[in-house]
Amino acid sequence: MIERLTHVTVLVRDSDEALKFYTEKLGFEKVEDSKMPTGDRWLTVRPKGGDVQIVLQQPGAATFGEEGAKEMLRRVGQGTTWAFKVDDCQGTCDELVKKGVKILSSPQDFGFAVEAIFADLYGNAYILMQPPAGPK
Repeated sequence: MIERLTHVTVLVRDSDEALKFYTEKLGFEKVEDSKMPTGDRWLTVRPKGGDVQIVLQQPGAATFGEEGAKEMLRRVGQGTTWAFKVDDCQGTCDELVKKGVKILSSPQDFGFAVEAIFADLYGNAYILMQPPAGPK
């Protein structure tokens, strides 16, 4: 029986630059950073206090084979449509812009939530979602 989602993966070109972006620009915390038996790196981050870890996966030939790693690297920047809960969508966007994060769509009120979209350093899009203030 499936209990809950624990990890999601983002393909990255460089683990160190991705770690710097997610921790310094987005304020995430590093959870795990170790070598896998293949020698490739196992690196995860998450929003502070969050449950789900994001695997920052730099495809390596040791794990995926030479051609498999090349194919995965071609897909960098083509994933995600995840949503992160925020208390203040506009305030979060303003803070991210100050840190150099690209906002793709400014906050809009959709009734069920106020949403904005930002991109990570590779172009993956993420949603910022501010729940409505009260019951509807």
